[in-house]
Amino acid sequence: MQKKNIRDPSTLSNHSCKSFQTEAALEANTSPTDKSLLTAFRIQDKTTSLHLSHCTYKASLCCNFLSQLVAERRAEAQACQMDAVITADAVVSTGLSKIGYEYVNIDDCWAEISRDDKGNLVPKKSIFPYGIKVLADYVHRKGLKLGIYSDAGYFTCSKKMPGSLDHEERDAKTFASWGIDYLKYDNCNTDGSKPTVRYPVMTRALMKAGRPIFFSLCEWGDMHPAEWGAPVGNSWRTTNDIADNWESMISRADQNEVYAEYARPGGWNDLDMLEVGNGGMTEDEYIVHFSLWAISKAPLLLGCNLRNMTEKTMKIITNKEVIAVNQDPYGFQAKKVRMEGDQEIWAARLSDYRISVVLLNRGPVRYSTTARWGDIGLDPKTEVEARDLWEVLNCVHKLYPYPVLSFSIAGMTLTLSDDLRYLDSESEWLVQISCPNACRT
Repeated sequence: MQKKNIRDPSTLSNHSCKSFQTEAALEANTSPTDKSLLTAFRIQDKTTSLHLSHCTYKASLCCNFLSQLVAERRAEAQACQMDAVITADAVVSTGLSKIGYEYVNIDDCWAEISRDDKGNLVPKKSIFPYGIKVLADYVHRKGLKLGIYSDAGYFTCSKKMPGSLDHEERDAKTFASWGIDYLKYDNCNTDGSKPTVRYPVMTRALMKAGRPIFFSLCEWGDMHPAEWGAPVGNSWRTTNDIADNWESMISRADQNEVYAEYARPGGWNDLDMLEVGNGGMTEDEYIVHFSLWAISKAPLLLGCNLRNMTEKTMKIITNKEVIAVNQDPYGFQAKKVRMEGDQEIWAARLSDYRISVVLLNRGPVRYSTTARWGDIGLDPKTEVEARDLWEVLNCVHKLYPYPVLSFSIAGMTLTLSDDLRYLDSESEWLVQISCPNACRT
């Protein structure tokens, strides 16, 4: 996916800000009403050059190496073709398509339980009376792409439609003939063989199908697909299904983080869809959710109903600066660089000499959280500029070596303080930091 009107945070105009001194550290405190500070640093180390191959394996599976922004509406048994059409309309009318959301994905239950007499999958007539190709054509005219669902087993997880096991080439050709752009491939009702045996069969079938199709592996991380998924697909689930609550969300971020080294352009670790807007978490928890998915370079698959989103939900999922972190061309996934009890620092290098940092307090009590320059790969004497990508600060701060910069938030107003350096319970900052001076490579 090519970025569309996503601003590089480093090009934003500086607001009027005071200068502060920092000791090779960034300390932050947020309240439960402002959970997220995303910081990215600009690093002026011109001697470092990173050359990543965006398509080191099979071209037809790598052509969408940055296609991580996905508008997903789960089309269950009660869904209809008009529902998918309306969802595609919503992706455009809400402006989501302009900032990069480009896929409308159909999930399980879209096909009849039996194949036709030639062995082909048959769209369920009660749901898609005009077939899938008509829907794909409509979605394409909107400038979007259509995703579909199948399974590396005899039946899908719902057991209400056939899987693709032993029908891989036929199904891949069918999907290509319909104009499908994305395939989510589940792992239910199998023959007992390993996913490492069954999934590459569909890879080869898609290669022969004659159409680029993004291949999303979904075996829930059981056999560590991050370790073998790169030559097989474009993304792979590293976790089981997510639920719309804090514990489920944060645990999936933890499970995914251990595979950070395997994420790269062309192949991404997938933590499952976003729950933002579904109502099971607070607004601040959803900000944490979106921030961690973004800095983890995970596919951003919206799991809410696009037609009745609240203004708060829209504000979260359309934050262009946070999306730009997710879509950064280097594709480096964040890792935890410091953990002290419930206090964590996540960091990942970005392009254009920048670093993204999350300061996270997972605990039930207020506590100071500090990101030290050494933890995030900077020389202790580095001069940096820090920007809160959730616009709590709404300005860029120049930070110089020695003492400490700390932020405190009172309600919705951010003030700078020497003594208030605390993150309230289950809160986070996502920050961007730029380095005008040379930084550690």
